[in-house]
Amino acid sequence: MSNALPLFHLYGDPPDDQAFDFIHIETIASRSSIHDWTIRAHRHRNLFQILLIERGGGTMTFDAAALPFAAPAAILVPATIAHGFHFEPNVTDGWVLSFTEDAAAGLADRGDAALARLRALAAQPVVPVADAAELARLSKLCAELNEEHSFAREGYRLALRGFLILVAVGVARLAASRARSGAVTLHPADATVAQLRTLVDEFFRKERLLGFYAEKLGMTVDRLNDHVKRSTGVTAGHLVRQRVLTEAKRQLVFTTQPIQEIAEELAFADPSHFARFFRKATGTTPHEFRDQRGG
Repeated sequence: MSNALPLFHLYGDPPDDQAFDFIHIETIASRSSIHDWTIRAHRHRNLFQILLIERGGGTMTFDAAALPFAAPAAILVPATIAHGFHFEPNVTDGWVLSFTEDAAAGLADRGDAALARLRALAAQPVVPVADAAELARLSKLCAELNEEHSFAREGYRLALRGFLILVAVGVARLAASRARSGAVTLHPADATVAQLRTLVDEFFRKERLLGFYAEKLGMTVDRLNDHVKRSTGVTAGHLVRQRVLTEAKRQLVFTTQPIQEIAEELAFADPSHFARFFRKATGTTPHEFRDQRGG
């Protein structure tokens, strides 16, 4: 582990905060094989990723959880989520499709909202691809996207977007079908909740009071809470606390940062206040949580 969870553009590359209209595809083997088939835990600030696992399998780190996966499957990784992979060596292959969300937004079917739902669907990131014909179709789309990316022929940017949309919609449909089968419970996309999540991501380290977020959204605290509860089943305050808890878990698992410093960065008055908050939410102390996960 390092002192901070690495932040990359593509894995191993420096962050690129100016990335815009970016679409990239490569095989899983091309990058993972030179890293002993292990992609260590990291984050991307502004890239969404879709992996298509055609062969093999392995284990995925997703925030503080370890999730097994096996071909055939797709994996959804939203921007900012801590993630890593250990692939079965010399067996696993498929595709890694990375894109800034603006690259897909312009072509999204707003009625179906398939792309807009990818982030919600990614709460359960591993999506089985049980239909052999659908796997073949997604594999062919990825291969054609890779060809356009490699040769950069006239009109290739438009072609890249088209193939990206087809892959993303296909995976979203598979994930949504899984949700309808009862494996995952999804709540309808809601603009206010999406705005709140964006604000919380930006300010959660310093701002806990709902009044701050309600004012930003032009709502009263009661109205915001009622709206979020109807849309998600939990209160707005719960979303804020969960974001703080998620960041705390990431720092405990993926860094060697002292717990006192984590508490300070997350604006707790002192480490004991942080420990009480963490224990109430998880049933364990920050020290125990880190030790249980090899910290």
